[in-house]
Amino acid sequence: MNLTRLMVLGTLARHGPRHGHEIRRIAEVTNVGEWGGVSVGALYRELRSMEAEGLVEAVRTEQVGRRPARTVYAITDEGRLELAVLREQAVRSTHWGPDPLGVALTFGSAGTDREELGSWIHGRRELYAIAGSQIEAERKRLLAKGHLGPLEAAVMYRAQLHAETEVRWHDEFAKILAELPPGALAGAPGPAGAGDRPAAATHDDEPGNHDDDH
Repeated sequence: MNLTRLMVLGTLARHGPRHGHEIRRIAEVTNVGEWGGVSVGALYRELRSMEAEGLVEAVRTEQVGRRPARTVYAITDEGRLELAVLREQAVRSTHWGPDPLGVALTFGSAGTDREELGSWIHGRRELYAIAGSQIEAERKRLLAKGHLGPLEAAVMYRAQLHAETEVRWHDEFAKILAELPPGALAGAPGPAGAGDRPAAATHDDEPGNHDDDH
């Protein structure tokens, strides 16, 4: 799914004709590159690509003073159809991204120093707590100024809930870690089934290699 294309087409559909710098500025102000997977650096290339496909069209060129001339783009009827398809794909998507922490705890916990792991987990917990508080404060500030509509506020609240849920999970994991018996991480078990394979047969186990066979 091309989230950069979705962001650009959605911006043109909502705000009307815009040049690439304005669209990039919106992306930077909303920080959508970080939380939305939009490639901010690819916005201009995406605009040219969509123009070639007939999804947007150049409507005029603007120039202020000695600044470089900027092409203003508008969404076309084909672009609105593309936007509808991308929007439905994005709303229906329940994709879960990679989970480095999950991989580390599942496969790489053997030999881990418990105090060191606890310190890392606490650090992660604090970062999520700070992020949740910052998102909440920013959401309330923007709402008070009238800069957020109900949908935008709901998206920010969702991000806040994600951060708060991570804080709760880290607190629960810290309790689990503290209750582990000494040496529990020295030889942590592998993933399910890893130790269920029968031992390989040795030379002495082969038929004809026992004294009873003679």
